[in-house]
Amino acid sequence: MMPDDSLRVAVLDAARGMNLHGINRGTSGNVSVRREAGMLITPSARAYDRLRPKDLVAMQLDGSGVDPAGARPSTEWRLHAAVYAARPDVGAVVHAHPMFATALACLRRGIPAFHYMVAVAGGSEITCAEYATIGTADLARAAVQALGPRNACLLANHGMVACAGTAADALLLAIEVEALAGQYWHALQAGTPVLLDEAEMARVREAFRDYRGG
Repeated sequence: MMPDDSLRVAVLDAARGMNLHGINRGTSGNVSVRREAGMLITPSARAYDRLRPKDLVAMQLDGSGVDPAGARPSTEWRLHAAVYAARPDVGAVVHAHPMFATALACLRRGIPAFHYMVAVAGGSEITCAEYATIGTADLARAAVQALGPRNACLLANHGMVACAGTAADALLLAIEVEALAGQYWHALQAGTPVLLDEAEMARVREAFRDYRGG
């Protein structure tokens, strides 16, 4: 695992990257990384471009261990903690409110296998979680269920979640999911997209084991 200082810088880079790449606005969204004693997560309602590494909140997955004199953790800390508890393979989580992914989520629609790149999230589709109130354990459970073994999902009437081994990779996946959501949205305007079957998506997932882009 990376040293604590490096983990903090990685979280800040990803948080700032969300707004830089247009998948988030203002202080919405949040980023975390797993650490030995729990996780590091962005604080609540703080502008990312003004944050310093020391402003990130260190906490246990059960919500304990937060410095009472420090910043409050993101309101979605339960979502991040639940993903880490359910998925030992996940080292970082990005939650954002990008335009097209959120629009689909407001329709309670996921992203089916209209394009082979959907497999970049680890499955044949990117599902939409059931609706639950922000910041609640119910939302955390819904997100974990929608993710399953995959690395991204939409959150009904809310936004999206992407996870990976590192904060940088989770951000890259979030950017890709938003691009797919935009492509799917535009395809729907022209008609009904032709979906790839499960056999083809299985072949693509196998090819993605060594995927490096292109």
